[in-house]
Amino acid sequence: MHFETRTSTEPGRMVVALVGECDLAARDKLTTSLLAAVASAPVVVVDVAALTFLDSTGIHSLVTAHHAARAAGGRLHLVNATGMVANVLDLTGVGELLRPSTADQRPER
Repeated sequence: MHFETRTSTEPGRMVVALVGECDLAARDKLTTSLLAAVASAPVVVVDVAALTFLDSTGIHSLVTAHHAARAAGGRLHLVNATGMVANVLDLTGVGELLRPSTADQRPER
């Protein structure tokens, strides 16, 4: 199984792209990447377009990072979920929890 995170910085936000299969073996890498992003930017966008598998440990990491962002006065949002990943996010309610608001989708100036 393969999993990686790719981060990029945009004005006022950091994008963390998740690639591959996110399961127990990837949990520490995911949590570390997300918490580092939360510490670095007020808005973190998690792009899951290239994520092919997500289990409860990945869900836990996303929720942990969401709470860390909120505690720091920031936001963490998830975008581009499709297929099985979208189904897991919707079934758990995490898709709705991490849905970007309209204000977060506007380009930064």
